[in-house]
Amino acid sequence: MSAGVPGKTLQLRSLIKAAGELELSLVEIDLPSPADDEVIVRVEASPLNPSDLGLLFGAADLTTAKATGSADRPIVTAAVPPAGLRAMAGRVDQSMPVGNEGAGTVVAAGSSAAAQALMGRTVAMLGGAMYAQHRGIKAAQCLVLPEGTRASDGASAFVNPLTVLGMVDTMRREGHKALVHTAAASNLGQMLNRVCLQENVPLVNIVRKPEQAAVLREIGAKYICDSSAPTFMKDLTDALVATGATIAFDAIGGGKLAGQILSCMEAAVNRSAPEYSRYGSSVHKQVYIYGGLDRSPTELVRSFGMTWSLGGWLLFGFLQKVGPEGTAQLKARVASELKTTFASHYTKQVTLAEALQLDEIAVYGKQATGTKYLITPHKKG
Repeated sequence: MSAGVPGKTLQLRSLIKAAGELELSLVEIDLPSPADDEVIVRVEASPLNPSDLGLLFGAADLTTAKATGSADRPIVTAAVPPAGLRAMAGRVDQSMPVGNEGAGTVVAAGSSAAAQALMGRTVAMLGGAMYAQHRGIKAAQCLVLPEGTRASDGASAFVNPLTVLGMVDTMRREGHKALVHTAAASNLGQMLNRVCLQENVPLVNIVRKPEQAAVLREIGAKYICDSSAPTFMKDLTDALVATGATIAFDAIGGGKLAGQILSCMEAAVNRSAPEYSRYGSSVHKQVYIYGGLDRSPTELVRSFGMTWSLGGWLLFGFLQKVGPEGTAQLKARVASELKTTFASHYTKQVTLAEALQLDEIAVYGKQATGTKYLITPHKKG
């Protein structure tokens, strides 16, 4: 191991016990020397994405959360209801590392040319287990950040940006000309607006509060529908008529929204239908659920004919479809536009220990728009 690189490092772990309890803690693990094609990265920034929170908390009831341990080694426990425990059966009694992506400085490198080329560079990483002080990872899973780019600028270089580009690419591959996005004022939603404005893709934004609509108007969004407004269904139908959008990406998941989108798509298509059909329009309408901000069941009221689909969409599945070459092209674009199109904004930075404080969990655990946290493992609390 290189001088200055410890043999052990702290890592945040999530454990769901068979007894029905979630335990979050910081665990000291061994930090092996890198293999020929690997590097050791001093993790300096890692975002708390909704997909990370799903693994972090599992099906635990956070209203039962309790804190023990010490200030620098906190332990958080919470009850997991029986139904949630059954859903978590595949991970019971397994201590799991958390954190899809992050960024930091390469402090040790294997002997290969690719690994050695990263020595001392600031890189972004995708590969899990990022809520840690250090991360051993293959050089191929690193993205070199442009000179002068801070780790905090590159910490969210993968999940949100590649999801945005994947949504637009999926829209085109499946023959649609415009799209709908929910929870649209989020970091991801704002990125999607910037990309769609650049590429002249009509985008219908669905938000849940008037102040979120104001955020989108400031960055140039044209079609914004507030689901809390009494005129929401009419507003959404009008926007779908104007744009011709027949594909949606839904971050909410539960409740009525996915079904409402399909119903409004059908109503929009039928405004110009030459004749009535008891089977509904022949235009295919697609809603992809890619998030779970609402964990309740997805409710569908069948008012949208027979030509429709509801499915799941996952970034990693999309990247498999486009292959290594396509993925590399997308990553290159993200790297060149990190401080503009794909800039992320955080409301607070916390250390690993601070991330396990109950008052902080109460904020970022809500997954509310405008409350995105960044873990900075080496920041002094």
